[in-house]
Amino acid sequence: MGRVLLLVELKGGNDGLNTLVPYADPTYRDLRAGIGVARERVVQLDERVGLHEKLAPLMDSWKAGDLAILQGVGYPYPNRSHFRSNEIWDTASAASQTLSEGWVAQAFNGTPIAKGIGVDCVVADTNVLPSAGPSLRTIVMQDAENFLRQADAMSAVPGVSDGGNPALNHLLSVRQEINAAAAGLRDRLRSAPAPVDAYGQEFLLGRQLDLATRLLTAKVPVIAIKVALGGFDTHANQAPTHERLLAFLATNLAILRQNLIGAGLWNDVVVTTYSEFGRRARQNASAGTDHGTSAPHFVMGGAVKGGLHGVYPSLTDLQDGDLKHTVDFRNVFATLAQGCWGRRCDFGLRQPQRLGFLV
Repeated sequence: MGRVLLLVELKGGNDGLNTLVPYADPTYRDLRAGIGVARERVVQLDERVGLHEKLAPLMDSWKAGDLAILQGVGYPYPNRSHFRSNEIWDTASAASQTLSEGWVAQAFNGTPIAKGIGVDCVVADTNVLPSAGPSLRTIVMQDAENFLRQADAMSAVPGVSDGGNPALNHLLSVRQEINAAAAGLRDRLRSAPAPVDAYGQEFLLGRQLDLATRLLTAKVPVIAIKVALGGFDTHANQAPTHERLLAFLATNLAILRQNLIGAGLWNDVVVTTYSEFGRRARQNASAGTDHGTSAPHFVMGGAVKGGLHGVYPSLTDLQDGDLKHTVDFRNVFATLAQGCWGRRCDFGLRQPQRLGFLV
């Protein structure tokens, strides 16, 4: 069936400059005089860039060669609206397009998927758009225990005769499929062991990764699972908020890695972060950053070719005060679709490129 893609959405627009820090570039200090990450607080990856020290839990993955950092990811004619840029990313559209079908669903258009237990994607947060479309069956499950209770209640509801009414017959058939899928998922989850290493509970992401781990160890035959961490819209007093978010993200991704390695599943899962945009190059007057454009993203997994990929955007050659993207995010998604599911997708690109971060 291929690999399972675990999407980690960083909601609000993560500040890439303070995530993957160009510590050796003097322009960085000029742009970030108040909120720039001090050189001694950077975990150096090479002679130019390094990770914010709060991301240090990811270094085991970096040293093992299964963490790829994609630099300068964005798209042409960027939109700085949360809603619109989210829509562009989730549907892999051009900035001038409006699509209603998610990019994961698009990858499976015209391709029948084995029935399995009747579920193709599980969304553990509120944004289902990446997998929205007629080709996929997506279920939203924000709380495993509540889902199990609801599945039990659904299975206890007696059948109803359709009375010869075709419309009612269709509704009852759909309900029957939903009930069967819920029951199958319930049984798989109940048989799954709890993760060996517990996730943090400061943010909802910890609970969502716990659920994702249970789904994976239960061998639920899904193609994608989606989780999210919010709070990245750091317009004012950015440093403490951003540091707390990065620390939680890194710690829990490191726990996920250990749990999946322990379960023998690390080669079967690809974890990728994404966010609607980065932040502006120059800090604002409120010790924060405003909506920007390109940013780095992480890809992890046993099939990942680790290291820095792409080119870090120039800090002196800006466009309207923002970093110019060097990697189109649609090429990232096209690489993931082929590397995880064997699906060739162009997502509207005239010359799609498979990037080198998956082996």
